[in-house]
Amino acid sequence: MPYPSWLSPRAHGLSPLAAEVLPVLYQHRLLSLRQLHRLLTAHRKRPEYLRTQLARLRELGLATATVRHRSGQGELLWYVTGLGAEVVEASGEVAVRTHRMSDQAAASLLQEHTLAVNDVGVAFVEAARRLGHECGPLDWEPERAHRVRDGDRHGDDAVVIADAVLSYIHQHADRRRVLTYFIEVDRHTETVVRLASKLRGYARYLTYIPTPPPGRGRPSRPAHGEAWRDRYTTFPRLLVVLDGKTPAALERRTADLRAIAQADLRLRHVADRLISGVTTLELLQTRGPWDRVITPIFGDPTPTDALLQLDGQTRAA
Repeated sequence: MPYPSWLSPRAHGLSPLAAEVLPVLYQHRLLSLRQLHRLLTAHRKRPEYLRTQLARLRELGLATATVRHRSGQGELLWYVTGLGAEVVEASGEVAVRTHRMSDQAAASLLQEHTLAVNDVGVAFVEAARRLGHECGPLDWEPERAHRVRDGDRHGDDAVVIADAVLSYIHQHADRRRVLTYFIEVDRHTETVVRLASKLRGYARYLTYIPTPPPGRGRPSRPAHGEAWRDRYTTFPRLLVVLDGKTPAALERRTADLRAIAQADLRLRHVADRLISGVTTLELLQTRGPWDRVITPIFGDPTPTDALLQLDGQTRAA
């Protein structure tokens, strides 16, 4: 059934900028004015026009804001309303999300984690803009789930949920590389052992071959077909981004994560195929993903860039 005509940005008399803001808010759930400015109006010195357009969206009931808990100055965090979500979904600009942002979720303790995930995306967008690569405001999708077990089981053992999946086109000389990243943001709110267990989830997804249900005829996928091949042309690189503590504490956490991962037999078995690295949000923001700010989780700990390719080492992905 077609959407009614009033469910369109044009029907609401939105400016081009406001119409651009709305799907970004919808896809990324919760964004600060600073993040939106860096994504959409970085060519302007100050975000005053953006602030005006956000106020207009609020007047129309398409977006609203909540106060950031950690800010003592009443910083606002923006998200779409139910009506705003309907407008975005009717436009067809982005994939429809199963879960919409609610007032309760926007004001919850997950604020900082959501903002940190989006800060990673902003860092890649800014790097692409500076270097002539391609990565835009809608090129990462938060909370994408991937099944790693057969059957009807649910929870951590059956599904691995990436904090975000980010797409990026890297240009070097005449070579263009389409890169995909699983983004895992760790704000030091759980043990490093728990963080390492997430790596095992990605290892399971790397090797998971679904078993066709009995009595359904011939399998739709060859016996050697891993599930990830239905969604990705190559298995995404895994980038763990640390935040929430001092640089010294995050350096120790990096060393601990590497030690646990390399001692794990299941992870060692796929170490040559699970291209993965760990960095900090501060390094991504200050130096960018294409400086040597990422420590490989396996093998030589020499920092490298987001290609996660050591000097003299060639990867197919």
